[in-house]
Amino acid sequence: MNQWIIAGFWGWLAGSALLIGAAIGYFVKLPQKVISAVMAFGSGVLISAICFELMDKAVQNEHFLYPSFGFLAGAIVYSLAAKIVSSKGGKHRKRSNKQDTGSGMAIAIGALLDGIPESIVIGLTILTGGSVSSVAVFAIFLSNLPEGISSSSGMRNAGRSKEYVFALWLGIALLSGIASIAGYTLFGHFSDDVIGAITCLAAGAMLAMIVTTMIPEAYEEDRDWSGIITVMGFLVSFIASHI
Repeated sequence: MNQWIIAGFWGWLAGSALLIGAAIGYFVKLPQKVISAVMAFGSGVLISAICFELMDKAVQNEHFLYPSFGFLAGAIVYSLAAKIVSSKGGKHRKRSNKQDTGSGMAIAIGALLDGIPESIVIGLTILTGGSVSSVAVFAIFLSNLPEGISSSSGMRNAGRSKEYVFALWLGIALLSGIASIAGYTLFGHFSDDVIGAITCLAAGAMLAMIVTTMIPEAYEEDRDWSGIITVMGFLVSFIASHI
C-alpha cells in the first residue's frame, strides 16, 4: 500500500475524534469537569509527544538553528492567527459550553489553526521514521475529542441544526486527512533541515495552542485535579514513546 494512503488514513483517524466528540457533545450533556479532565489528560499527552516524538527527532547532529526557528515561528503564526479569529468574533476552539460559539466559519477556522499542523505532523512522522508515530496519533486524537464535545454542545445551545454541526466537523476531519497526506507527499523531496523546521513549526503551534487554550480551560473547570491529570497524560505518553 502506498505510504501516502497510510498517511491519509492515520490523519483521518485522528480527525475522526472531531466527529465522535461532536456526536457526544450534541446528543449527550456531559459535565464540564469530564470534558476538562479529557482536555487535561490530552494536554499532558501532547506535551510529551512534542518533546519526544517531534522536537527530539527533528534535532539531528546537535543542529538547532532550523528546528528552533521553526518552533518559534509556529508559535508566532498560531498566536497571530488565533488573535485574528478572536477579533472577528470567533471564540477559540475549546471553549466551555457556557460561552457563545460565534459564527460557524470562525469556529471552523479556530479548529483548523491547530488541526492542520497536527495532521501535517502525522505525515511527517511517516516520512522521517518510515512508520506512523502511534503516540502522536493518540495525542492528536485526544486533543480533538474535547474540541468536538465542547464546540458542538455550544452550537447546539445556540440553535444550530445537527446537519450543520456534523457537516462542519466532517469537513474539518476530511481536511485533517488531506493535511496528513500533504505532510508526507509535499515534503518528501526537501532536506532533513527543512523537514525538521516544518516539524518543529507544527510543534510550536501545538504547544502555543495547549498553553493558551487547553490547559487554561482545564484548570478553570477543575483546579484541584487538572495538574495531576495532565501529569498522568504526560507519563502515559512518555512510557508509550519508549516501549
